[in-house]
Amino acid sequence: MAEAAAAIAATGGRLSAPALAPETVLGRLGGENFPVAMGWLPRALRRDLVALYGVARLIDQAGDAAEGDRLALLDAVEEDLRAAFRGEARHPLLQRLEPVVRAHGLPLEPFLRLVEANRWDQRAPDLASWDELLAYCAVSAQPVGELVLRIFDQASDANRRDADAVCTALQVLEHCQDVAEDARVGRCYLPADDRARCGCSAADLLAAPAPASLRRCVAIQVARAREGLAHGPVLCRRLRGLARPVVAAYVGGGRATADALERAGFDPNRRPVRPRRTTTLGRALQALLGLGGAR
Repeated sequence: MAEAAAAIAATGGRLSAPALAPETVLGRLGGENFPVAMGWLPRALRRDLVALYGVARLIDQAGDAAEGDRLALLDAVEEDLRAAFRGEARHPLLQRLEPVVRAHGLPLEPFLRLVEANRWDQRAPDLASWDELLAYCAVSAQPVGELVLRIFDQASDANRRDADAVCTALQVLEHCQDVAEDARVGRCYLPADDRARCGCSAADLLAAPAPASLRRCVAIQVARAREGLAHGPVLCRRLRGLARPVVAAYVGGGRATADALERAGFDPNRRPVRPRRTTTLGRALQALLGLGGAR
């Protein structure tokens, strides 16, 4: 950590990798499966949600897109993240987080889990089972749901359990969309035991169009993701105020992504699979009304 701190100081108080420039990180804002912070939200709430997104994406950029030693860069990000909780951050996106931490009493631990997930990614993961994928999602996705709930002061145990299921589903769907992209860098997040049952080889992960073996494996993951997303309407019924439409939008984006994968025949490789905006809106409305949830 001392070396990481020295690296930050040497850049004049900035993590200067081009991939970590604020405009680069926030440039992904409109490309997510779900709306991160709708334009009609109150400015302060939108600012806080975008600040959370910026830090989560900063961590991902350090682990996925930056050149050079990514483990060292993740150490540097963690050091500056810890500094943000002391009011001493150097990176602009972490400086934007500081007032959000103070206003909502956010804990450091969920952010550290996001960093750990990206360290996991550097080991070229090839996950063995659904349980192993769930363990990965516990550090890569579930912290975001907890932090969003804390923004609204609604992070009860019951709400966090449902948010964990939703965020896990969103992560699984993203992995389904990115099968070939992940395979090209030596990663695979489709459980190995499912791949074996479906007869899905390493070559199949890259084939376009996707062979039946890969499509069967993706279909299994999408079905599991739909089960997780069924917790969304239940969660929305329990939430108060603006938390409901915000979370409903996330759920709607997930369900629309599952619909898009199904519409593509569970083939993520022939062409990019993206949710339709109209479908996202309709699915979000269903979640907002508490429809289609787990019983």
